[in-house]
Amino acid sequence: MSRGDGSSGVALITGASRRKGIGAAVALALAREGWDVAITFWRAYDERMPWGGDPADVPWLCNQLAALGVKATAIEADLSLPDTAVHIFDEVERAVGPVTALVLSHAESVDSDIMDTMVDSFDRHFAVNARAAWLLVREYGRRFRGPHGLGRIIALTSDHVAGNLPYGASKAALTAIILAAAKEFGHDGRGITANVIEPGPTDTGWMTNEQIAEFSRRNPQGRVGLPIDCANLIAFLSSSKGGWINGQLLHSNGGLY
Repeated sequence: MSRGDGSSGVALITGASRRKGIGAAVALALAREGWDVAITFWRAYDERMPWGGDPADVPWLCNQLAALGVKATAIEADLSLPDTAVHIFDEVERAVGPVTALVLSHAESVDSDIMDTMVDSFDRHFAVNARAAWLLVREYGRRFRGPHGLGRIIALTSDHVAGNLPYGASKAALTAIILAAAKEFGHDGRGITANVIEPGPTDTGWMTNEQIAEFSRRNPQGRVGLPIDCANLIAFLSSSKGGWINGQLLHSNGGLY
């Protein structure tokens, strides 16, 4: 499919299991720009989180993508397992084609502080947020055969560590991995760009009304982030117009920090 800028691409977006999530917004934004789209999801994670999981969300997203006229596929994948990255890329290539843009929007996120974090939770956060990111990036680098300068890696991160230790620490590791890819995949001839986005508090269903009001009060824009805010930035970075932005940690939060 055409990207809308004369080139073509397949976008793989992880963590797109909920229609209110950033992953779903990114999938739809890229599809509107002509990208073919593959998404991953893991219902077991949503089901153990306070917001719960709706089994209708993934079919809804797939129907929305089909209505936009792009090829699309959805893969249920447990990113805590080391072999999952290879499986995902195999499935995407069979269903849609070789991946041009890799968007990492998945996360393990369970609040706990330094004293209360359990070893199994710490390990699970690093397996999903850091190790899976590395394995997906590595698999993408191994398989990328696109034109020089058109490859894209974009990941969502967070700087929320105090009171949220395993999440924040593992996201910091993810950030380091992606920024390393910006240099390694640029100098090795692939010409792939890699950037990280810190979207700030975003209304994806996890905030209480009180939290939304407090974050809105503190933000110069007078509101919290919406999934489309992050999706619009990712769509730009994925386009040829965003190709000169590389190796950056971008704060897309309306000026909150």
